[in-house]
This record gives sequence, structure tokens and C-alpha cells, in this order.
Amino acid sequence: MNILMEPIETKNSVVHCDGGGGALGHPVVFLNLGTEEKIICPYCNTCYVKVSAYSPPGKKPKGLRRTS
Repeated sequence: MNILMEPIETKNSVVHCDGGGGALGHPVVFLNLGTEEKIICPYCNTCYVKVSAYSPPGKKPKGLRRTS
């Protein structure tokens, strides 16, 4: 479990997480961001951050990856 992992940026309200390790990951869980700005996977502590759908492309904070 790496708590120093950078957050993953998404425009979706629902994200899925499987730990990213293939067979070494964890069961797939669907995380509902709803009105929250961020959510943390209960298995692997991966943080997902919701950004506005109207954010200009290429204008993301340093260190964040897009999932969509």
C-alpha cells in the first residue's frame, strides 16, 4: 500500500479501481464521487479527484493523471 501515490484525475462521477496489479490487485470496486471532490479506495488507498467537465484540455494540476 503506497500512501504517497499521486491522485488520479477524472471527469466521471463513478470510477472503478482494481488495484492496478492484475492478478496481484484487489477485487474491482466502484467508487461513487457524487458531490464529493475526491474519494479514496478502501483497498489500496488510491485517491481519485473529480475535476470539472468544463476544464480546458491540457490544463491539469502538476502531478495528476487523467483516467478519462
